[in-house]
Amino acid sequence: MKKAVDAATTRAAVEAIADWIQHPEETEKPGRAALALATRSTARTLEADAPGHSVELRVPPFVAVQCIEGPRHTRGTPPNVVEMDPLTWLQLATGVLVWEDALARPGVEASGSRSQEIAGWLPIIPLVFADRNR
Repeated sequence: MKKAVDAATTRAAVEAIADWIQHPEETEKPGRAALALATRSTARTLEADAPGHSVELRVPPFVAVQCIEGPRHTRGTPPNVVEMDPLTWLQLATGVLVWEDALARPGVEASGSRSQEIAGWLPIIPLVFADRNR
């Protein structure tokens, strides 16, 4: 049985490194423990908010979760995989980055016909509230 995700803990973990998430080029990278906590808690929040086994989100080296309702995958590589670095994930999870812009980044992979469905569950812990429509 999976441990329940605590919204307050997730928000606190994100807020603790919010400056780096929003301005990574201007802010010192957080320590491994703080980065791991924010990454894991936001990914597990997605897993809780969008339960299922159709899409696997991987944010190495910290976490991999399955989400999005649909057929369960049990062997080998899942047919729908989203993989990215922790900064990109945290920027998506907080609304600093939009899905389409993330996909344009090197090292971001979204394979399978259902991988794009994660976008509908973002952001998880919004740090940006301004209208970003172009």
